[in-house]
Amino acid sequence: MGIPYKNGMNDLIPGRGGMSRRAFLATSGVVAAGGTTLLGATSKVKPLFGANRKPVSARPKIGRDTVILFQGDSITDAGRSREKAGVANDQQQLGGGYAAMAAAGLLIDHVEQGLKVYNRGISGHKVFQLAERWDADCIKLAPNILSILIGVNDYWHTLGGGYKGTVEVYEKDYRALIDQTLEKLPGVAIVICEPFVLRCGAVNDKWFPEFDKYRAAARRVAETYKATFVPFQLAFDQATKYAPAEHWAKDGVHPSPAGAALMAHAWLGAVAG
Repeated sequence: MGIPYKNGMNDLIPGRGGMSRRAFLATSGVVAAGGTTLLGATSKVKPLFGANRKPVSARPKIGRDTVILFQGDSITDAGRSREKAGVANDQQQLGGGYAAMAAAGLLIDHVEQGLKVYNRGISGHKVFQLAERWDADCIKLAPNILSILIGVNDYWHTLGGGYKGTVEVYEKDYRALIDQTLEKLPGVAIVICEPFVLRCGAVNDKWFPEFDKYRAAARRVAETYKATFVPFQLAFDQATKYAPAEHWAKDGVHPSPAGAALMAHAWLGAVAG
């Protein structure tokens, strides 16, 4: 027997009482009202944004036919299909990570608005490599909302990958990329996601404090361009109070299914409310 609903999937009505996705998550302990709390804390739900950790701008408007693009490195890529790259909302095209999980949330909450969600992350990429493929993998898609998670490789590859970049290069390249984007897509809403790591696996004391400078640089870019900022590091720092770092990202960089789900909820809380 099917479940009756009204107002698309935003108002599921099991029996006579309606319950939204967000209300269901709140009652099940996954996320509290407003979508901005820590996944997985069933008895001790903590707020994702503290008083000084609010998004740096208003949330993007999600309306009819909105095109949403996720960009980045392997964390965004998550094994996505290149063959299905042009097929919006396709499960294989979206990959198996946070982008696909966030897309699923969007497509539940905005079922009647005809959203088109794409993933064009590529494993191993740094900011300058995004720029090299930007026309084909961003501008051509003409997104209304552009979400970028980039930075871990810009530092990691300096530790043994032969890359000679610096945090100054990272920030300069990032700003040039946003400038290029806004010149060609002046109406696009930018979402800057904080690069993050967990202290386990490949991540050791050698990463710090230098890696933290990349996080700070990403936030400065968001503030300069009044982009929505998604504080992934804060979400993972809170998550390690409830489960060890290896539970969220075994190698310290690439999230587990639990880590990807945490990221999706953080993203939806910052971007979609």
